[in-house]
Amino acid sequence: QVRPVESGGGLVQAGGSLRLSCVASTNRFGIVEMAWYRQPQGGKRELVAKISSGGDANYADVGKGRFTISRDNDKNTVYLQMMSLKPEDTAVYYCKYPGSSWGQGTQVTVSS
Repeated sequence: QVRPVESGGGLVQAGGSLRLSCVASTNRFGIVEMAWYRQPQGGKRELVAKISSGGDANYADVGKGRFTISRDNDKNTVYLQMMSLKPEDTAVYYCKYPGSSWGQGTQVTVSS
């Protein structure tokens, strides 16, 4: 199975912003729903946001009002713009689409 490739994570102070990117090498990119998940160290993986092939976005409570998911079908890329970051946002962030494996993720660390 092809794995998505996430990037854009890093260390940021509370209140800061990051933009995550994920490239999915599938010829189905334009027709599949894409999603971002996160998993804090020692915690469970949880859904953050998802976006339909047509661009309709839905957010879990953790990201509402602060995170924006978007996609560029020409680049097979999905983005997660994160604003007003909090220490509790610290986690490994993954993207996924139906049928894909989990990638390596990208680490986001928010310092207080």
